[in-house]
Amino acid sequence: MFRGANSTLRFKPADGQRVIGFGKISVYPPRGGYQIVLTRMEPDGVGALQLAFEQLKRKLEGEGLFSSQRKRPIPQYPEHIGIITSPTGAAIRDILNIIDRRFRGVKVSLFPANVQGSGAALEVATAIREANDFFSEIDVLIVGRGGGSLEDLWAFNEEVVARAIAASSIPIISAVGHEIDFTIADFVADLRAPTPSAAAELAVPAREESLRHLDNLVRRLTQLDKKIEFFEFKIDELVNRLEQELLRKISSFKDSSSELRARLQESSPRIRVKEQQHRLLALQERWRRAASDHLDSAKWRLESSQQKLRLLSPLNIMERGYSIVRIRRNQKIVKKAADVQMGDELIIQLHKGKITAKV
Repeated sequence: MFRGANSTLRFKPADGQRVIGFGKISVYPPRGGYQIVLTRMEPDGVGALQLAFEQLKRKLEGEGLFSSQRKRPIPQYPEHIGIITSPTGAAIRDILNIIDRRFRGVKVSLFPANVQGSGAALEVATAIREANDFFSEIDVLIVGRGGGSLEDLWAFNEEVVARAIAASSIPIISAVGHEIDFTIADFVADLRAPTPSAAAELAVPAREESLRHLDNLVRRLTQLDKKIEFFEFKIDELVNRLEQELLRKISSFKDSSSELRARLQESSPRIRVKEQQHRLLALQERWRRAASDHLDSAKWRLESSQQKLRLLSPLNIMERGYSIVRIRRNQKIVKKAADVQMGDELIIQLHKGKITAKV
């Protein structure tokens, strides 16, 4: 089999493998030698494409390209989505329709590439590299096409595409064919979608669901505000009770000490004086220990209440990027767009500082 014909093989022949060859018998008259010159060859019992698929799958899996440890999470709220597919196929229309329906306003960039036929794999791989080199602000890439036969989908089983996906710094969703179709690109990508439409649903959240989640966070934040006010009241109440209790105990100990001193002064015998002195010292020590224990207990309860207050503080939530928006004229929290009117001044409370804005 000469180089021109050999270069078109879809699989790599191995020693001992049974194959079916197509060609002609040639004769070399001077020696009377016969040989078979093959123009085409296929594995016996399995298609060439299927065998090539299994060979490449074993190779890349051995290199760790399918490992779950190297796969990256898909951003929950992407601002910019890149799509690599044919600009004339049904896949791009399905993806754009679903993105527009679920979360209108997301920026979308199309990197056109042939997804079938000679040279398609190289075009797909080149588009992936261009998206990474010149569009680093893209949050996620959708790479794929609609359904078809194994030969139609073959561009996504080529090693050049698999290597480009593995080298991408942008997370990639593979969306090739129908749900029953699996390609090498599916195994290497960060996330596999059963169809291009499903890839669009995985790439962007549903707007209404996100708004409901945001409203729920606002309600929880309001509840935390009320809990913080309650704990602040309880802490103030505890401090007042502690001060009153300490003052009462100190006054009681002072009265007892004064009474003992008076009794000691009235007692003449030395033995009586020493006994009263010992009693006074013991009473003072008991008073000191009791006051210390009471202060330690009150300090522990105060620290415990402060710890609960810190855990419930909305500042911990706001530190992750959330904020509270209030209307300046009535100080009400804004929960939806209908709460504000044109010209309203807003106060946006951030984790650090405030921002004023006007509608």
